[in-house]
Amino acid sequence: MNSDNDLQIAGDILEVPHLLKPPREHPVTVAEFVGLARSLAADRSRWAHLVRYDASARWYHRLRTGPGYEVWLLSWVPGQGSGHHDHGRSSGVLTVLEGTLTERAGRTTRVLGAGAQRVFAPGYVHEVVNATLEPAVSLHIYHPGLTEMPMHTAPHCEARTEPRPGAGAVTA
Repeated sequence: MNSDNDLQIAGDILEVPHLLKPPREHPVTVAEFVGLARSLAADRSRWAHLVRYDASARWYHRLRTGPGYEVWLLSWVPGQGSGHHDHGRSSGVLTVLEGTLTERAGRTTRVLGAGAQRVFAPGYVHEVVNATLEPAVSLHIYHPGLTEMPMHTAPHCEARTEPRPGAGAVTA
């Protein structure tokens, strides 16, 4: 079995962390993007001092860019959510750094505590919400970099396109 091929790993890549390699400077596979997210999450000195909380809107900061990818840091005060959306042609890795977030995708609801990760492909419709009484912080990697975030009125409904984060939209 060629461990460099993500498609040959049976099941959920996040359930087999022992197969993840240390991240390269510029990842190219799903496993390497997951590894990059875990390595950034573990190094609080790279992100903790940047976090801000805004009661009027989710705060976000582009932490890093590389060839074809972006890394975003987001904060969530209680009650803030993303709304149902997808990430256009981008795939992604969502990692909860602090607190708890709830992800709703179709009929599935997942409660994600610190350290939890989700990997998603282009077109994956979900909503992320801080449904707790404590703030949360998350890290998001998009490949290719996020250029659109189509919003959905409900899961699997028609989308309307929002601008990328740098133009005023927030991501999840």
